[in-house]
Amino acid sequence: MNQIKQPQGLKVDRALLVGVDIPDEQKVLSLENSLTELRRLADTAGFEVVGQVTQKLNHPNPKTFIGTGKVKEVKLIADDLLADVILFDNELSPRHQRELEELMRQNIRIIDRTALILDIFAQHANTREGALQVELAQYEYRLPRLTRAWTHLVRQAGGGGGRTGGTAGVGLRGPGETQLEVDRRDIRRRISHLKDELEKVRAHRQHYRSRRKESNIPIVSLVGYTNAGKSTLLNQLSDADVYVANKLFATLDPTTRRVELPDGQQVLITDTVGFIQKLPTTLVAAFRATLEEIAEADLLLHVVDVTHPHALAQAEAVHNTLEYINAEGVPSIPVLNKIDRLSNPDKAQLALNSFPNAVAISALRGDGISELLQTIKTRLFESYESVEVEIPYNLGGLISLFHEEGQVNQIENRYEGVLIQGRLPVRHITKYKPYLVDRKLSE
Repeated sequence: MNQIKQPQGLKVDRALLVGVDIPDEQKVLSLENSLTELRRLADTAGFEVVGQVTQKLNHPNPKTFIGTGKVKEVKLIADDLLADVILFDNELSPRHQRELEELMRQNIRIIDRTALILDIFAQHANTREGALQVELAQYEYRLPRLTRAWTHLVRQAGGGGGRTGGTAGVGLRGPGETQLEVDRRDIRRRISHLKDELEKVRAHRQHYRSRRKESNIPIVSLVGYTNAGKSTLLNQLSDADVYVANKLFATLDPTTRRVELPDGQQVLITDTVGFIQKLPTTLVAAFRATLEEIAEADLLLHVVDVTHPHALAQAEAVHNTLEYINAEGVPSIPVLNKIDRLSNPDKAQLALNSFPNAVAISALRGDGISELLQTIKTRLFESYESVEVEIPYNLGGLISLFHEEGQVNQIENRYEGVLIQGRLPVRHITKYKPYLVDRKLSE
């Protein structure tokens, strides 16, 4: 893409926000609130927001996403405000991006919400696994958007899966093959290499999770909207030193700590990446190994920023993502965080009424932590759920565990396995998830 010439000294790119309200689009926040969130994302990425433009459409324009008249308006406003970047709150198709770039002045960039989130993730990926995940998501996003201006991307990124540098590979070009085609092939090779590396990471994580499950120590995952306070809560529960900042996606890499419950029981608590509405599917796919930590947990702590004016909408976005990664069936506890910032007791009570069976806490000050630990203990070690499972005969360990730890009401030997109806402790539910026939929460 065209690069902005940077003047001497530090320059902060000026961004103009563009939001489009489309009735049939799946969303949890209104256009105004979504743009407020986009402004925070832009701030996290290091942009200076200088204005915003909105439009209501029944459906996107096939060429430019927004209407042709609105394109002219955006161009005039961007020129008037000396904007360097136009940030769209929606994901743009490759065609939309190309058409808009051609209609704007040469040194202005068009960035959609997905690319912005990918950029933030790239800034905050501090481990090799995180860097691999983000790089894969970026390349899969960029490949269909590749133009002649985006050349030699693999060498710029380190060349892990393509040519090793210089002009190596030029001799492999076929007759009439363009540099663009070579770059596309290089990116596909890099994507393949990254997927192979991440599959190794996934296998390692699966092995590590199996070892943890063999120890019979329950695994609790922290989930929640970005900036809800999950890392602060992990620090409070375990005296850890996980990085905390008042920014979106301040931490990406999962961190696991051992925590002792009342009466001495121990659990492993894992902090995971925060969610957000319109979370890019490329990121969800790339972070599969990390997100499996959530799907295979014994219990989820759904941390909610109770002070946020759109806490319910954010909670809905989290539930949507949990459903997308097949983790909606994992037992969970709503944890209403930041109660120390609520000056109005009525608001605190209203929040509790909106989240049944929730625990109100201040992860920063420690308020409500004792009650939370007791609730975790009750759910994991004293609560049972009614289940019906069909377990293959070769998984005798699971059959024995049901007899030892659960309550068997009915058992039947079938052709493919043993059908058991009964009740299981919550901490064992995920072990039987692949074999569930029917399940409902116990009263």
